[in-house]
Amino acid sequence: MSSDQLQRFLFDDTQVRGEIAQLEDTYQQALSRHDYPAPIERLLGELMAACALLTATVKLDGTLGVEFRGTGVLRLLMAESNPGLGEKAQRLRAIARFDEAALAQLEDMSLASLFGEGRVVITMDPAEGQRYQGIVALDKPTIAGCLEEYFERSEQLPTRLWLAADGDYASGLLLQKLPEDAQSSDVDAWTRINHLADTITPDELTELDAQSVLFRLFHEEQPRLFDPAPVMFACTCTRERFGAALHQLGADELRSIVKEQGQIETQCHFCNTQYVFTPADTEALIEDPDAPPPTLQ
Repeated sequence: MSSDQLQRFLFDDTQVRGEIAQLEDTYQQALSRHDYPAPIERLLGELMAACALLTATVKLDGTLGVEFRGTGVLRLLMAESNPGLGEKAQRLRAIARFDEAALAQLEDMSLASLFGEGRVVITMDPAEGQRYQGIVALDKPTIAGCLEEYFERSEQLPTRLWLAADGDYASGLLLQKLPEDAQSSDVDAWTRINHLADTITPDELTELDAQSVLFRLFHEEQPRLFDPAPVMFACTCTRERFGAALHQLGADELRSIVKEQGQIETQCHFCNTQYVFTPADTEALIEDPDAPPPTLQ
C-alpha cells in the first residue's frame, strides 16, 4: 500500500465523483496510544477512513467530527479531522471508549450488540461561522451503512461507502452522485459504477494501492485522477486549550485541586499527552487563562 493519502477521481461526462482513503501510519499512530482489542481496532480504522473521506467532500476551515455513541459495551467511537486548508496534509485523530471486561465476554461483535441503542453525530465546527450538527439513528449493521443514511437524510446526495481495516491498514472508497445538469448525458452511470464498486473486497481495499483499486474496478470507465492529498495523524490538543478549559472551573475549584493533589494533572484522551499545572501555573491561569506559564528560575 502507498503512503497515507486521499485520492480524488471523477468520471467525465457523468455526475459521479469519488475518493479513496488509505491509512497506515495515521492509523497506527492512533492505535499506538491505546490498548484496543482487535474488534475495536477494526471499527476505529473504518471510522478513521470514513472521516477522512467525509472531510474530503466538504470545504471546511475548522474541524469535522464523526461520533458513534451508544448505551452498550462500546460507548463511543469517534474520529475527528482538520481538512488542512492551506496546510500540507489533512490531520486526523480518533478514540474509542468501551467496557473492557464486558467486551471480553461478548460473543456477538455486530454494531447492534456493541452499541445497543445509539446515534451517529456529524459535527462541522468552522473556524468562523456557525457550528453545524447532523444526527441519525445508529440502526444499520455497518459504519458505512449508517453514514450512507446520514447523507441520504441530511445532505440529500446519494452516497456510497466501502470501508475496511485489519489492524495494520485502514482504507475506504466513497462514491457520490452530484446533482444532474444538462451536460450529464450518461443517465445509467450511477447504477453501473455502483455495481462495479460492489465487487471490491475488504482485502483488496487494504492491500491494493489507490491506482490498483481504480483499475481493478473501473478500468473500462476510465476515471480521471487528481493529485493525491496527504493525510497524517495529528492531535489538536494544546496546553493553552487545556488551560482555558481549567479556567472555566473557577478559582476556588482550581485552588482546591492544587491543595489536595499538589498540582493539576490533565491528559488528552486522544493522544495521551499529559499537561501538568504547578501551583504557580494555576495562579497565573486564574489571573489570565491566555498568559504563558511562569518561567521557573
